[in-house]
Formats: sequence, structure tokens, C-alpha cells
Amino acid sequence: MNPTVYFNGRFVDQADALVPISDGGWLHAAGLFETIRAEFGRPFRLESHVRRLMNSAAEILRPIDRADLPSEEVVAELLERNKLSNARLRLTVSAGSMLEPSQGNDPETPLTIALTASDLQGYGEALYERGVQTLVCDYRQAKSDPLAGHKTTAYLPRLLGLRQAGKAQCVEALWFNVHNQLAEGSISNIFLVKDGALATPPLDTPVLPGIARAAVIELAKVQGLSAEEEPLTIDDLLGADEVLLTNVIMQVVPVVKIEKHDVGGGRVGPMAKRLREAFHQLVRKECQQ
Repeated sequence: MNPTVYFNGRFVDQADALVPISDGGWLHAAGLFETIRAEFGRPFRLESHVRRLMNSAAEILRPIDRADLPSEEVVAELLERNKLSNARLRLTVSAGSMLEPSQGNDPETPLTIALTASDLQGYGEALYERGVQTLVCDYRQAKSDPLAGHKTTAYLPRLLGLRQAGKAQCVEALWFNVHNQLAEGSISNIFLVKDGALATPPLDTPVLPGIARAAVIELAKVQGLSAEEEPLTIDDLLGADEVLLTNVIMQVVPVVKIEKHDVGGGRVGPMAKRLREAFHQLVRKECQQ
């Protein structure tokens, strides 16, 4: 059976969800996307994902009405049609017909909007029990990049970072900005733990305003932990007691090695375990409502 997708306002067979060759996403990578976790047949913090996408669209594509994007009811039906309860959803919006780059902000040009659902495979349990190895990426990010801080379909630099990590048997590549401040991973936000307090790079580093990042800050504060956004350096990274990676699919992943440097003696620390369990319970609570 071919998967069902939600494409430009209709449920269609995946084979029939065709994007024209004139679409700006194909021609110029003029698009945005969100990766959304679903459990128990419901998406985790759908409105946070939609709000982030809408904010980015208003800045680099064109404003989108909330009604043009999938609702919780649409997500529920898509999951039901694909016989999925726990799923990885991808919401993609691209600039639509765009024969000339100057047409990118034409309000009369319909956007291409697609929502797909696949089985939530996640990461193996061993990854959380043993922790992961990372490296410092060769590439840098800058505030002057108009795409910085947005989750765009111009994703090749991130994939090249992951390729670099993979060649070194690492799970993630850590990015710094042009001022040598720690930023984020290729596909994750990052937290450092020092003396029981959490720190993460501020949004204007620049970094993506991650949905899991926000949830971890929220969870830390609920538990009475210090969680601050502050500029971080390589010395902060290498001096951390624990290093954590976050996104909504991996949730909270402990880093035990950065290239040749052991983090926390090469062992998974208590904060990673505590926040991973708290994140798991948060998803369960919100998706089972």
C-alpha cells in the first residue's frame, strides 16, 4: 500500500503528490520544513512547530495563514490513514511556481504545502545508555546569513556536516559561529552542564529556536534547575561536566566524547538521564490528553 500524504489541502496517494519543476523549492531550495514527533496518534507541540514555520515564512518567503497549514485534525486523519500511532511527521512548505527568483515573494503565487508521516524509528537504546561521540564541524554559521536560525530546505550544508561526522564514526557535528562561539549541531541544539546548571547558546548566536530546546529549558526550570542562554566557547564545551543534544526525535542524547576529548570521564551523566526521562514523560502527558 502506498502511503497517504496531505498535499495542498487534500489527502492523496504519495505517488500523486507531484511538485512541478517550476517550484521554488526545486529550483532554488526556497522552502521551509518541520520535523514533528507524534505519539499515541497525536503530534507533540504542533502549534509550536507551525508558529516557528510561519515566523520564518513571513521573513524569508511570504506570510502564511494558519488555516493553510495542517490542523491537529488533519494530522490525526493522516496518521489514521497510514495506520500509524507513533510517527515522524514532516511538514514542508515551498515557494510554489517560481520561474524567476524575483517571484519568490509574490502573494499571488500559491505555496506548495505537504505533510507526510512515517514510522517513528527513533534511536537505539544503546545510544542513550552509552552516549555518543561528536566532532567539531569545519563549517561556520553567521548572523549575516539570511537563512540562519530558520529551518529551511537549503539543508545541504547540514548534511555535509553530518557526512563529515559519519566519516569519523561520530553521530553529530558541532557548529561554531564565525566568532568562535558554540552554536548547535547539524540536526540538534546543544546544552552544557556545569556544576548542576544548564547553559545553551542564545538564539542570536545564531541558532535554530528548537522545539525540544524550549521544552528542555522549561523542564529544567520546573525542576528548579538553572537553565540559561549565554554565549559559549570551546573552553566551555571542553570544560563541561555533561553535554546534551536535543531535537524532538532524539529528545535528549548524552555526548560522552568530542573527538579525542572525553566528556564526564566518558560516561553518561545524571542530568542526561534526568532530563531524558522528564522529556519522555512530557511527550507522553501532552500526547495522551
